[in-house]
Amino acid sequence: MSRFFVEENQISGNEIRIVSKRDVKHLTRVLRAARGDRVEVSDSAEWEYETEFLRTEDGVAVLRILDRQRFAREPGVRVALFQGLPKAAKMDAIIQKSVELGVDAIFPVACVRSIAAGDAVSAHKLARWQKISDEAAKQCRRGLAPKVHPVLPFDAAVSAMRGFALMLFPYENETERSLKSCLRGLSEKPADVALIIGPEGGFAREEAEALTLAGAVSVSLGGTVLRTETAGPAALAMILYEFEQV
Repeated sequence: MSRFFVEENQISGNEIRIVSKRDVKHLTRVLRAARGDRVEVSDSAEWEYETEFLRTEDGVAVLRILDRQRFAREPGVRVALFQGLPKAAKMDAIIQKSVELGVDAIFPVACVRSIAAGDAVSAHKLARWQKISDEAAKQCRRGLAPKVHPVLPFDAAVSAMRGFALMLFPYENETERSLKSCLRGLSEKPADVALIIGPEGGFAREEAEALTLAGAVSVSLGGTVLRTETAGPAALAMILYEFEQV
């Protein structure tokens, strides 16, 4: 069953109207939806719907609501990934896999050792990253499509992280505290977690010090040093696995 995302104002009474031209085209031309075909819809906020396709009118797809329930597949803990900008197309894979695993939001971060400059990330590239998030969310039938935020300078990223209940940064120089021991040593499950990953080459010393001063906890992900495109999804999976068992 296909899944689409709409805004709350596109839901009225027992009908949902899909207005995105790209989604309408996918529904009618690619999937060749016929009257009565089942379609899953999320309002991207709280509810997901089972609907049936009725018709198109004036370029809008009209669906009838058959059932409604609260999100069933969203994690109980919100994890935001602050990803040090990697080079080339690595960010595409990081976004795709992180969304599949359950990330709540993604913040690209321009770090000292980022090869890609933050101001080089165009609006077009940011839109493409958001499209990757949207498509991954549809594919794995999530309740929401995580937002990919504009690139943050490192200092701004640290400030944004301060609002989270728990701040974590995997660090290759951390030898005493593993991610597992950190999570299992918590007295209660946090409402949200900020996870920041360094780019190729890791964090500069001054960045690690700034994170520690801000209250972030440095952790080890194991005996090997992971690539930046592996570290984020790996740590995210570990965090959500641990907390979803509580």
